[in-house]
Amino acid sequence: MKDKVVLITGSTSGIGKALAIAFGRAGAKVVITGRNTASLAAATAELKQLYIQNLAIQADVSKEEDCARMVAETVAAFGKIDILINNAGISMRALFQDLELEVIRKVMDINFYGTVYATKFALPYILKTKGSVIGISSIAGYRGLPGRTGYSASKFAMHGFLETLRTEVLHQGVHVMVACPGFTSSNIRNTALTATGQIQGESPLDEGKIMSAEEVADRILKATKQRKRDLIITTQGKLTVFLNKWLPGLTDKLVLNHFKKEKNSPV
Repeated sequence: MKDKVVLITGSTSGIGKALAIAFGRAGAKVVITGRNTASLAAATAELKQLYIQNLAIQADVSKEEDCARMVAETVAAFGKIDILINNAGISMRALFQDLELEVIRKVMDINFYGTVYATKFALPYILKTKGSVIGISSIAGYRGLPGRTGYSASKFAMHGFLETLRTEVLHQGVHVMVACPGFTSSNIRNTALTATGQIQGESPLDEGKIMSAEEVADRILKATKQRKRDLIITTQGKLTVFLNKWLPGLTDKLVLNHFKKEKNSPV
């Protein structure tokens, strides 16, 4: 990673910030992005304290023009892009029958179109460096999760987009990886949208008992160096993908029962 330029969307907290620290410590020049200027300032200050060379760019990935500017400012500062990590994301939690459609639009705009826009503008530079395009996805991209129709749909769409892109650039030296962390301690559940689009405000999980963002980042860094095609991090995630492929009917029941047990489950 020495002197590689890594652009990470949605990197002011959680997995995104942990990725910035992990890649930065490995020698990369890191570009972090986010919508909140205060969070962005705090994150860049933390990276500087760790002596990680970084550039902070205020950007909303759901806006095409912001993604174009984000890439342009990265290239203006560092002259290239080696790795794009599409990490920016938002979740939702409500039954589809209760859900306002605008919630699904917002989730798709950030999770799917944010990936499309950022990749579109960064790809010409990544083709030059024969670098990497990485999508931080979820087991929800392999298996639909009850109460999360919009989130699952956005991750399925991300998988389809990146799989197709991988095939298109197969002989051009570009590495495309989909990483699925499984349940990870972050603020994505706190900021998940309710049926009406309000912020959920609390996590239904015990955040202290699931994988840390730092461990996830270290595994993604290692997989990037190895130029892996897919990365499913947790044992639970691997089992879910396996069962969904070979025993889909049973998996329907298992997944439903699992999510029924969540705190204040909408299921």
